Amino acid sequence: MLFEGPEGWTEFSPFVEYDDVEASTWLEAAIDFGWAPAPSTVRQSIQVNATLPAVPPDDVPRVLDAFAGCRTVKVKVAELGQVLADDVARVAAVRHYLGWEGRIRVDANGRWNVDEAEHAIHALAEYDLEYVEQPCTSIEELADIRRRVKYMGIPIAADESVRKASDPLEVARAGAANLLVVKAQPLGGIRAALALAAEAGLPVVVSSALDTSVGISMGAHLAAALPTLDFDCGLGTAALLAADVTPTPLVPVDGAIDVRRVDVDPALLDRHAASADRAQWWLQRLQRCHALLADPSRQPWDVSPEG
Repeated sequence: MLFEGPEGWTEFSPFVEYDDVEASTWLEAAIDFGWAPAPSTVRQSIQVNATLPAVPPDDVPRVLDAFAGCRTVKVKVAELGQVLADDVARVAAVRHYLGWEGRIRVDANGRWNVDEAEHAIHALAEYDLEYVEQPCTSIEELADIRRRVKYMGIPIAADESVRKASDPLEVARAGAANLLVVKAQPLGGIRAALALAAEAGLPVVVSSALDTSVGISMGAHLAAALPTLDFDCGLGTAALLAADVTPTPLVPVDGAIDVRRVDVDPALLDRHAASADRAQWWLQRLQRCHALLADPSRQPWDVSPEG
């Protein structure tokens, strides 16, 4: 769902299965980006990674060719219906595509238990992993797998344990991750994500979901405002879309995207508009989520040491 505020276009795109409480945080981010000036930036372009879905090895070149100049690839692993051998073959194909100078990170979306994660990391380690993202679901499991593979020098990154947690800082306090993956929408906006990153004291990777270029722009402004940015960001996913809402999408060029607001084309909005029933579903969801934001008893998460 897109709307235009005084600062420009903004996006509200929580996944359809999310309840209103979780989705309301995404609305908070959309309002922040559309109605408040973006924080000052320290960089004008963001190096991004390519994102590879759980495709067969033969499809790897076709997918990665869409991410022009990207030196880093995030590979989806632990896909339902697949086995570890499929993951190994996919990662091997990416290493062949990139050469040994490229960087590979894998993302299991929390689908392994600790023993499975340890076995998988051993199997994939020969392909020189930059890090493993959310290998397990719980913070306790993340802490355990981090201890088990520490001697291998492969960092553990937390994603769902940050963006879907009632306390996004718990994973950092527990020492369960080497770095955090942060997304502007699920955390309530750019300022909230910046506050979390500062309080956590860990390196961060800014990422996105399957946003349009409008949502990607929000993530790019977050990445541009961070004091330090040591990792390529997961903000190249507009390259996976069949279409976008702007004639100048934020897709990677020479491995990077610009930090800019996106102008939306009304003709493209009309062409890709949802059905009347679906539009009504989104409008009703917007009303419910906005009512939650307006509730004076609502308690957003607190990044202060006491909170």
